[in-house]
Amino acid sequence: MAKNAKDKPKMGAKAGAKGGPKAPKKATRRVPLPEALLPEAPGDAPVAAKTPKGVRRAESRHLIPLAEAIGRAGAEVLDHLWDTVEARRLAGDTATSHSARLLARGTAKVAQKLGEEAVECIIEATLGNRDATVSESADLLYHLIVVWVDAGIHPEEVWAELARRQGISGIAEKAARQNLSARAIVRGAGTTKLP
Repeated sequence: MAKNAKDKPKMGAKAGAKGGPKAPKKATRRVPLPEALLPEAPGDAPVAAKTPKGVRRAESRHLIPLAEAIGRAGAEVLDHLWDTVEARRLAGDTATSHSARLLARGTAKVAQKLGEEAVECIIEATLGNRDATVSESADLLYHLIVVWVDAGIHPEEVWAELARRQGISGIAEKAARQNLSARAIVRGAGTTKLP
């Protein structure tokens, strides 16, 4: 038996099925935005958050509500994201920048992360989880930008390629790429006979 009022189990709406204390809530997965997507706030020092508490503090200071972000979102955010990731690469501060840390690990790791994010996006889309698909899409675009920075590709090059393809049948464009790929394989193999 409980010896004083503080030790007694709570009864009522918050009590468990047998009148005991309520079971702890199940932890939910919190997916932070990559730091390159966080808006810059004047006068803020870089946050070197090594603990989840520090990450939560940084997020609460930088993240804006999704509805507000949608109102001012546009494709130019990708250009800004590329500029931010490139600046992080040049600064090379792996202690405070996820982008710098990832780029310092090399092309194979950068590409691996892009693949992981693509798979996560595919899974959420397949399950029909709309909000999670939006979040994973943002992660995927961020990691694609990191791949571009690593490869020295500027966004304008990709935008120009997309513009070049406008008005071209997707079927015809894909067929042309497959023919080029087959010829590149033949050249690389040094033979005209393929299995």
